Amino acid sequence: MKEHAFFLSLGFTADQTKLIQEARQYIVIFEQIEEQAANYNAQTSPEVIRQFNNQVYQAAASIWAFKRKVLGLILSCKIISNNMPLLVDHISREAAYFAKRLKELNEGKLKPLPEAIIKENVFFLRIMADHSKFIGHLLDPSERKLVEQARDFSHDFDQLLFQAQDLDSMRPQSETVPLLEQFLDQNRVSVVSLRDFKKTARELIEACKIKSTIHPLLADHVYREADHFLHIIDAFDEHLVALQS
Repeated sequence: MKEHAFFLSLGFTADQTKLIQEARQYIVIFEQIEEQAANYNAQTSPEVIRQFNNQVYQAAASIWAFKRKVLGLILSCKIISNNMPLLVDHISREAAYFAKRLKELNEGKLKPLPEAIIKENVFFLRIMADHSKFIGHLLDPSERKLVEQARDFSHDFDQLLFQAQDLDSMRPQSETVPLLEQFLDQNRVSVVSLRDFKKTARELIEACKIKSTIHPLLADHVYREADHFLHIIDAFDEHLVALQS
């Protein structure tokens, strides 16, 4: 969330001082939350964690509202921004996801495993597809090979997303474990490939070896999200193995 606020602040034009200031306020808010989180550990009482979750939920809900306000201003042509509308929508979906997860944790709500697997993959497959589109648009057009690779990833993840949505409407039960395992395995292969592409792109951007308007922190940000998605896939896979044992 802190990095989202930073990216938004970079995308506003120089005359949009109020929006820049508001974005920078969120950077400070989430920096403070990050520092506070570092003070907690496994011995911290559940009540303290519950209160902290409530605090973070309020911040996540607030930045979500700010992002939606910015998106509305862009779509209604009330401001001209270097932030693409899909990017602002993308980071607002991530804020909504974060807030929802915090609320579910505090309420002790857990989805049935098959539903959780499919819903999480639907969410993150769309995130990965968006990342591919952003990379393709932010690379300089002269980087033809990289632009083509980004477009290929965009198409691949669009197809995976459609398949996941189809599976969601079918909603398999726990006895269809092999189907869910195959679903996770297929997604893992593509996410590993995209993650490695992002890692290479990040290293090239940091070394000033490719032409783009991608901030090095943004390159690292999308790499970390792909890596996080892989951890989620692996965790679900472990749950499915345990279910069969």
